[in-house]
Amino acid sequence: MHDPLGSAAFLGEVLGELAKTIDARAGADPSSSWTAKLLMGGPALTAKKLGEEGVEAALAVASQDDKAVAAEAADLVYHLLVALRSRGVHIVEPVSGYLACGMV
Repeated sequence: MHDPLGSAAFLGEVLGELAKTIDARAGADPSSSWTAKLLMGGPALTAKKLGEEGVEAALAVASQDDKAVAAEAADLVYHLLVALRSRGVHIVEPVSGYLACGMV
C-alpha cells in the first residue's frame, strides 16, 4: 500500500525529536540560537514567523518542485512547534482536538 505521508509511527517520532530539540534550545543564548531568539520574542514574533512560513509553504505547493515543497513544509512544522511552545500549548492538544471533531 502506498503511504505518501509516511507511517504514523515515523511521523510521531520525527515530531517528538523536533519538539525535544526545541525544548533543549529554548533556554540557550538568543544570540546563538534561532529557537531561543524566537521564543524570547514571545507569541507575537513566533506568530509572525509562522505566518510567513505558511505563505511560503502554500506558494511552494502551488508552483514549486517537490524538494522546495519539502523544505518549506519542514520550516512550517518547525515554526508551528515553536509557536505552540511560546504559548505553552502541547502538540497533543491541537491534534487531539482536530481528530475528535471528525474532520479527518
